[in-house]
Amino acid sequence: MSHNSFGQLFRVTTWGESHGPAIGCIIDGTPPLLPLTEEDIQPWLDLRRPGTSRFVTQRQETDQVRILSGTYEGKTTGAPISLLIENVDQRSKDYGAIADTFRPGHADYAYHAKYGIRDPRGGGRASARETACRVAAGAVARKVLGSGIVIRGALRQIGEHAVADENWDWAAVGNNAFNCPDAAMAAVWENYLDEIRKAGSSIGAVVEVHASGVPAGWGAPVHGKLDTDLAAGMMSINAVKGVEIGAGFAAATLRGEDAADEMLPGNDGPTFSANHNGGILGGISSGQDVAVRFVVKPTSSILIPRRSLDQSGAATEVQTKGRHDPCVGIRAVPVGEAMMACVLADHMLRHRAQIG
Repeated sequence: MSHNSFGQLFRVTTWGESHGPAIGCIIDGTPPLLPLTEEDIQPWLDLRRPGTSRFVTQRQETDQVRILSGTYEGKTTGAPISLLIENVDQRSKDYGAIADTFRPGHADYAYHAKYGIRDPRGGGRASARETACRVAAGAVARKVLGSGIVIRGALRQIGEHAVADENWDWAAVGNNAFNCPDAAMAAVWENYLDEIRKAGSSIGAVVEVHASGVPAGWGAPVHGKLDTDLAAGMMSINAVKGVEIGAGFAAATLRGEDAADEMLPGNDGPTFSANHNGGILGGISSGQDVAVRFVVKPTSSILIPRRSLDQSGAATEVQTKGRHDPCVGIRAVPVGEAMMACVLADHMLRHRAQIG
């Protein structure tokens, strides 16, 4: 199986399965002499960790990270950084009943059609468990980017309930179980998701990620566009079905004079009347906040029986038991932040290599 790596100069390779002994990643291209310890990585993993509330999977993983290589006396050496996260709460028996059955909406059938074999224990490599590796890599990417670039993510929408722009408050994100930037909407989501969870169903969501402090000039105008790599990075996250930069699909409703983000003189370079382009013009950062949204579909593992096929092609019915997120979007927020960090770190190093 190929295609387990992403990035060019800041390159991340993830490995491991959902119910194997461990998962991890190898990060190639980190510059030397950056301060890096396990304590720098762990807080970001804790934000994504399962079992933190009734609204996420109850799998109890500590997600303790170990640095196996690439540092010396608390600093990076420039050598590949290897990170290890042990799996401690596997329940492979939860998947025994569906070992020969394809779960609707999951990667089971497509994976089997391609490779002729699949790991039914939590989806193997197709599991969202793999995203813990990305979050760990994102912590290293933040070190590469430095403190001048601030990356923040939040849950914009669950089902039909969305946060309005005028109610957006970044300070509220860490004060509820949903990574929600609106305390009042978080209360609505609590009741709404309780109903869905008790019904044995799931619901989709929209995640929004911003990066402030990105200088103008990162990216390239044709095949190295910053927005191209951001879209690919976000789209590679499990269950993601759509990505928007800036106004995204809402740009179809704008007139040219509204979408043009007028430029005005400022003390430290130009200022802009709006940010409909999400901080990227012609594939190159403009100096504004880089703004990305992505939508995640409802978790396919639900208790409500669904029609499907077994590996022989016979009709069957699937009811997926075990521990699953009723809304995977909640834990996708730190994953989106990590992918933003990794893509920006890669483009920072590519820009430095070309321009100096």
